[in-house]
Amino acid sequence: MDAGMDLLHSSGVELVQYLQLNYRDSQSWFTFISFAADLRNTFFVFFPIWFHLCEAVGVKLIWVAVIGDWLNLIFKWILFGQRPYWWVHETSYYGNSSVPVLEQYPITCETGPGSPSGHAMGSAGVWYVMVSAFLASVLRRKQQGSSTKCFTTIWVRAGLWTIFWAIQFCVCLSRVFVATHFPHQVFLGVLSGMVVAEVFGRINAIYNASFKRYLQITLFLFSFALGFYLLLKVLGVDLLWSLEKAQRWCARAEWVHIDTTPFAGLVRNMGALFGLGLALNSPIYAESCKGKRGQQFSFRISCIVASLIVLHLFDSVKPPTQREFLFYFLSFCKSATVPLAAAAFVPFCVSQLVNRQDKKLL
Repeated sequence: MDAGMDLLHSSGVELVQYLQLNYRDSQSWFTFISFAADLRNTFFVFFPIWFHLCEAVGVKLIWVAVIGDWLNLIFKWILFGQRPYWWVHETSYYGNSSVPVLEQYPITCETGPGSPSGHAMGSAGVWYVMVSAFLASVLRRKQQGSSTKCFTTIWVRAGLWTIFWAIQFCVCLSRVFVATHFPHQVFLGVLSGMVVAEVFGRINAIYNASFKRYLQITLFLFSFALGFYLLLKVLGVDLLWSLEKAQRWCARAEWVHIDTTPFAGLVRNMGALFGLGLALNSPIYAESCKGKRGQQFSFRISCIVASLIVLHLFDSVKPPTQREFLFYFLSFCKSATVPLAAAAFVPFCVSQLVNRQDKKLL
């Protein structure tokens, strides 16, 4: 078993070296792809856009992102996956021969276990939802037209899924290039993300869940993860073993960020789910988005633009990292505020401004 994994890891290291040697000039592109594939963009960019264009898709995006990343954490704790940038220094596979040299970058030093890739899993799940929603919308409109032809439908479907796979391919190459993941880890991430998205495409209960249900699920997910960690801690298994490896083998200490730790991702996701439940069950959401005003296209576009601006400014405020507990608490609050602002506060404010303008015109 160990010999097989060493062979798999060594072949992955060879691919990392090949990419870093032959595509060194593409470093900025790979870095951008990793940044774009970060799950935070789902909350700060994709969610406000889709929520105001098609509320059901926006809700599904949050659920797929949160549950997918929670499952990713559990999988990582179970699989104990290595990462290339520290594995080459600790393995005995190379014996007395020279250890392969892998370049590191500011986004390389992820602190959690490596399998499956969180970026690949999140990207696959989120883009699967968006492509499926866009495809369904396009096909629905084409079916309403009498001149719709079968070959047009085929080309639309083929084009959208080609874009989907091109994006996933770039994300996978990016994560391998920066020596954060082995190839099999990004492949497993893409596959897992698609499965999560497909499953949630069949669960209709998420669209009308009460705040109590949101709260129950949030507490269950957090308690399960924390309980799983504490149980194995008692049994002598430290699930934060990867943090020490990251700190030891990262080229620069400042590249090890607290927001890449397993519990940082957990509290962010729980905050986003809690905030979504609070927003969808708030009276200002019902007043702003459920009336005639909420059906107007101009109103929706205004909400999208305002939400993106507000969330961009809000994202620039970073929780202090000096105290770990305070960082986690503020991260939870910040994540909860994102869907609350996009789905409730911003539409309410836009609605009030429009109403005032209408009164002035009268």
